[in-house]
Amino acid sequence: MAELLAPAGNIESLEAAIGEGADAVYLGLKSFNARLRTTNFAWNQFEATVNSLHKKNKKIYVTVNTVSEERDLERLYRFLSYLNKIGPDGLIVQDFGVVRMCQEFFPDLVLHASTQMNVASSAGVNLLSREGFKRVVVARELGLEEIKAIKAKTNTELEVFVHGALCVSESGLCLFSSFLGGKSANRGMCTQACRRFYTAEVPGGIDQGYYFSPCDLQLIDKIPDLIDAGVESFKIEGRMKSAEYVGSVVSAYRYVMDHYQENKKEAVAAAKRMLSTDFARNKTSYWYNFKTPGEGVENAGALILNPKQAGGTGIYLGKIDKTKPGPQDFKMVTLSGGAYDPDPGDSIRLHKKDDTGRESHKIRFLDTDEKGQRWIDVPANFTSGDSVYLLQTKAMSKRYPHILPNDLSKYYRQPGDEKLPILDLTPVEKNELTYFPEGLYIQVSSIEDVFVVQSGHPVRVIIELNSTTIPDLLKSKTVLPLSKKQIILSIDPFCTSGAEDELAETLSQLIELGFKTFIANNIAHISMLKGKGANVIAGPYLYTFNRWAVSWLENQDIGAFVSPYENSRHNLEDTYDMPFRARVLVPVFAYPALFRMRFKLPKDYDFTFFSDKEGMNFKVNSTPDGSFVMPEAPFSIIDRADYLAGQGFKRILIDFSKTKVQKTHFKQVYSALIKKQSLPETSRFNWKDGFYSPEKLESYKAIDEMRREKKAAGRGGNGTRGGAGFGGSPNRGDFGRKADSRGASMRGSAGFNGSSNRSGAGRSTKGRSSDNKNTARQKKRPQKGF
Repeated sequence: MAELLAPAGNIESLEAAIGEGADAVYLGLKSFNARLRTTNFAWNQFEATVNSLHKKNKKIYVTVNTVSEERDLERLYRFLSYLNKIGPDGLIVQDFGVVRMCQEFFPDLVLHASTQMNVASSAGVNLLSREGFKRVVVARELGLEEIKAIKAKTNTELEVFVHGALCVSESGLCLFSSFLGGKSANRGMCTQACRRFYTAEVPGGIDQGYYFSPCDLQLIDKIPDLIDAGVESFKIEGRMKSAEYVGSVVSAYRYVMDHYQENKKEAVAAAKRMLSTDFARNKTSYWYNFKTPGEGVENAGALILNPKQAGGTGIYLGKIDKTKPGPQDFKMVTLSGGAYDPDPGDSIRLHKKDDTGRESHKIRFLDTDEKGQRWIDVPANFTSGDSVYLLQTKAMSKRYPHILPNDLSKYYRQPGDEKLPILDLTPVEKNELTYFPEGLYIQVSSIEDVFVVQSGHPVRVIIELNSTTIPDLLKSKTVLPLSKKQIILSIDPFCTSGAEDELAETLSQLIELGFKTFIANNIAHISMLKGKGANVIAGPYLYTFNRWAVSWLENQDIGAFVSPYENSRHNLEDTYDMPFRARVLVPVFAYPALFRMRFKLPKDYDFTFFSDKEGMNFKVNSTPDGSFVMPEAPFSIIDRADYLAGQGFKRILIDFSKTKVQKTHFKQVYSALIKKQSLPETSRFNWKDGFYSPEKLESYKAIDEMRREKKAAGRGGNGTRGGAGFGGSPNRGDFGRKADSRGASMRGSAGFNGSSNRSGAGRSTKGRSSDNKNTARQKKRPQKGF
């Protein structure tokens, strides 16, 4: 029987999920999960939950589904060691570094691949199965026929999202929130840029709407088909939703799963009535009604997008108007602009006006003043202008048996202070990287653009494989101005079951034609290219934010890596010690795809350029290969190319993907590279400051305060102006990123002092060292080249 898997963002939701019949729950702890903005569980609560659920023959899965930087690794290692002692039923993971650590040190931990890993094909599922994964949470943008096709070719368990919020971007590939302020979706800090209100330039003027805010998924009527297809687990999204929401949704899906064989039509109808109190966004079946991928690409956009639908969740109650201190740790507020007056016991959801926070809350107090104004309690961190939505009314609330014991004193274990074992990457051997020479690499999306960029004399040109370049390359329609040895082919990061057979055949034909080097951006590509004599480079979407992730990819016979667009200078240098930097290609210029959508935009989306409320400008390109949102102001650190070379990163990438390369624009970019000049109207992305981190912000503030005190003491108590933050930079303030009217980054400079906080050059790299130091094993890769 298939499993019904429910979210547990807090203890109340846990009790609702189990009380309504969920077979398993998934939850996050205080770090390393993709919902850092929800309550999450304390250590003793988690340990007690595992113990209590196992006594009830229920399962519990822990989300460890974010990518980790090099500085996170020791904390990650201790966290995994802690989980290994507690014994949850599975870990939902994204980072290859987590996979590598578990394989090496914690083989008893059961691994589930997160939807953030972007697995949408049997080739990807089966590779993970060979690597020890028990289950794969497939990408959300798949249809029923595609899921059936995957299941027909694998024995690995499949988990499918069936209800709740969707991402407009293909799973695991969204960079928008990270580009706006370092709050990466891959780090659990997504600010949901897709839900925002945008202004578009349309013929004859401007229009406004929530152009990229997707509807919520509801597959209640598809459950029988998915059961028949052999899907092992049905997943409900909602770790940031109320307990009432979780309970009502679980009860509906439980009913269908238990009764559909008696009378499918009546069971589905009854379940839909149970879902009538789900006050979330409009519902969509997304890809599930399409028989072919092509049909979905043409029509799915109209099913998932509704520009008139606000980005919030629930019935709109208005904005916070007036505020005053309240009882306990709450604030009392009045609301304006809504059509319903909430009462104590109702569950609401609050959204900060600057998108920095969202929180569910159950109203406890109500006051009516002499003017008849109603004051309700809200969390103290919300204020005037923040939006409020109704999730559930008191009448819908139910009480459930407690899961956790009253006394948690016997549950005391926490992550310890274990030291992370040393891991070195494989040294570059003589003639190993003949396909990966030092110098300039340029990436383009069309054959025509190869002729434009060849004037820059790149050592390699990277051609994106898409619906226009593949036919030309296979049929040799265009005589290329470069030899095939000088060309690298980059594969699209989204690889579905419906396209995998054709893609595998295409890659085989290209290899036969003499193309030998490929950039893999999906784990399915690794499987397709294995054993075919190709040189495989890990692309920016096979995220390598730490050396353990790099090591896992090395063990897949990959010897070179493109740094992710989101990466920072400090993390890049920390990940790769000097002897291994010859393996890395660093992007120095790009229009990174912020959203990658698996569909054409609806026909009434008659615009290319749009902007947000802060005045940042973006462009969208709708093609047969999907739709792509990119910043109008590109990412550029092209003026740091010499610095990178001095640090051992002697392979740099200028990426014109998804753009039409104009000669004048290319000359401007190339000239800046030669003259070592910065380009105007560009963004540094995360290069200087890295990912947003509350912990990092607090450490900067502490360092700054100590420097202030030290200077004050040195001047006999006289105050000084704010001191430098990190690496001699100006004070970063709130550590957010803001753009000026040109789109250029305004975050504080981190400086370029060339330092690295690791000193591991020359350490042992193969096997465990003979003096019994705790060193991780590293498999030996065969040499490859031309």
